[in-house]
This record gives sequence, C-alpha cells and structure tokens, in this order.
Amino acid sequence: MPSTQQALWVFLRGTDRGVLFDVTEHVQALVDGAFFLDDAMDTFLYAGGRDLTGYEDGTENPKDDAAVDAALVSAGDGLIGSSFVAVQRWEHDLRRFRGFSPARRDAVFGRRADTNDEIADAPATAHVKRGAQESYDPPAFMVRRSMPWATAHAQGLEFIAYGASLDRYERVLRRMAGLEDGIVDSLFTFSRPVTGGYYWCPPVDGDRLDLRRLAL
Repeated sequence: MPSTQQALWVFLRGTDRGVLFDVTEHVQALVDGAFFLDDAMDTFLYAGGRDLTGYEDGTENPKDDAAVDAALVSAGDGLIGSSFVAVQRWEHDLRRFRGFSPARRDAVFGRRADTNDEIADAPATAHVKRGAQESYDPPAFMVRRSMPWATAHAQGLEFIAYGASLDRYERVLRRMAGLEDGIVDSLFTFSRPVTGGYYWCPPVDGDRLDLRRLAL
C-alpha cells in the first residue's frame, strides 16, 4: 500500500465551484510560507452518490448517534471531539471493469448494481465481505465521505474515512489486502491505491480549533 503522507490535509466541500476556488485561494494564503501545496484533487458527486463503477458508496455508513460514536474521539484531554481521517486515492481501470459481465461486477462488490441489495451468497472476495465493519472484533465502524475524481487521463475514488481511531482503518485494510487469511478483496482486480495518508482533525472550541494537544 502506498504511503504519501503529508503534513496538512484540507477537505473543502461545496456546490459552487467559484466559491470553492475562492476559499481554496484563501486557505493557501493563510498557510503560505509554512506549507507548500504538493497535491490537490477536485472531486464530485456522481449519479446521486455512486462510485464511477455505478455502485453506491458508503451504504453501511453509521447514522445519527452511531456516526458520532464512530467518527469522534470521546476521551482524552484535548482529544474529545476530534477525529482521525484516512485518505487514500484509488485509481480505477474502468475499461477493464466494464469488460466484466454484470454478474461478475456484482460479485466484485457483493451487491446488485440496480437495487444495491447485498448478495447473500457473495464470494468471500467480495468487497462487502472483506470490508464488513461489524464483522471485526471489536467492530471497525467509520464514517466514510469518499468522492469520485477524474482527470483527462485517469479516474477513481478518493477514499475518505473518519474514525475515533486509525486502528479501525488499519484492520479493514489488512483484511482487504489478504493479510489475515490470504483472501484479497476483488476491488484489486480493477482498482489500485496510488496515495495514502493519515491525519488528525482537531476538536473545535467555539469558532476556533482546539490545538492544546499540540501544545499550540
């Protein structure tokens, strides 16, 4: 798995590209001299929240209080309300994926493309089997905010997952890679990670970041 760890990660969201451009320029001006921009990727909403393969992403995301419990740290001085985020860019070979039969595509994800229903007898290599967060001990629930990306030469998914610890993500990734039992996630038949990094999102105190944990 590639590691392209950076010092600072900023995730800007919005529906107006002009506003996003202005905010991006503002953020860059704020950190100019302390950081330099090494990588940036525009992401977008596709088909109401689907991956570029046409399959829904984040179906098993926890909701409401469960999402808060999954994403936010609940104990520790200067840590309460913070979150750890894993960011990993996956590059899809869509031509290869589209060459799969519809049945094989469904088997890759373990879900029906048209209904999003989970396939009860999906193969052990199916992504839904490899990444089932409730199947870990303890459970590895995270809140995913992944978004598709595309350039003139490549496309894929910017995987973004918030958790109360990075251990959850590590355990899921190890199983996907087959390090637990030798069974590799079928996602690797058409997609591959090209970046990877972990970041800490500080808690907020009023309208400011609480950076006590960093002694700032």
